Amino acid sequence: MGGHHAASGAAAWVAIASTGPYTLGWYPLDATGILIGGMATAGTALVCDWDHRHSTVANSLPPLSNVIAVGIENASGGHRQGTHSVLGAAFFVLLATLAGQFQLQTDWGLLSVGAGLLCMFMINIAAKALKLFPRSGFLTNWIFGLVMAGLVTWFAPDQWTWLPVSMLTGVVVHIVGDLITTGGVPLLWPIVIRPPKPLRKVPLLRQVWRPNGSLSLPLLGRAGSKREWLLLIPVSAYAMVGLCVAGWAIARTHWTTVAAAAEAWTRIWF
Repeated sequence: MGGHHAASGAAAWVAIASTGPYTLGWYPLDATGILIGGMATAGTALVCDWDHRHSTVANSLPPLSNVIAVGIENASGGHRQGTHSVLGAAFFVLLATLAGQFQLQTDWGLLSVGAGLLCMFMINIAAKALKLFPRSGFLTNWIFGLVMAGLVTWFAPDQWTWLPVSMLTGVVVHIVGDLITTGGVPLLWPIVIRPPKPLRKVPLLRQVWRPNGSLSLPLLGRAGSKREWLLLIPVSAYAMVGLCVAGWAIARTHWTTVAAAAEAWTRIWF
């Protein structure tokens, strides 16, 4: 389910990027990188479903996101095809890498425009999936997206090398999430090897090697099952705690800076 993909992506980012307790710290970043990257990864964990013209991703920033969805759907062969494969993952990571290279030198400094625009999509997608704006419409989506693009472009970390890592993390989390449901994923697309008809009747094998050629390890059963909900409760809590800790660290740092500036200004005048 969309919200569960988003929560899993954010949780994975906290585990990878944070160096706090109960984290992996494989790709350590400061609090800003953890917070912005976590929100972005909640969105990148949904981009695989951009292959469906009626998905949450497709309706995130209409009509642009809808047009892109139709193009991806046609190019990838439909839902749960090309975008849910190793090749699809490589494409999205390449897209994030190229976006991170698009920068503009201005009077206010170097702005990461490409990364900001990509994060605009990703964070908006996550907000849509997590139903942060349940009654939002066309205008609300775009206002929120453009505001986030501006904030990310201006306040984001100087180095955007984490953007492809965020994309890879989100896509892998999504593919693994679909892999452990009954639908499975075509990991080797466009190479699709369907099982011979006699093997399709073998009870265990037919669940792992689907008749359409997809691979599945159905630990969670069907999408939206009780097992999926039970798993995502602690995962969502882990992501929320990690992002809140990062947000508090940012707020405390900025408050200290503002307080120091106010104190200096007071001394000058009084």
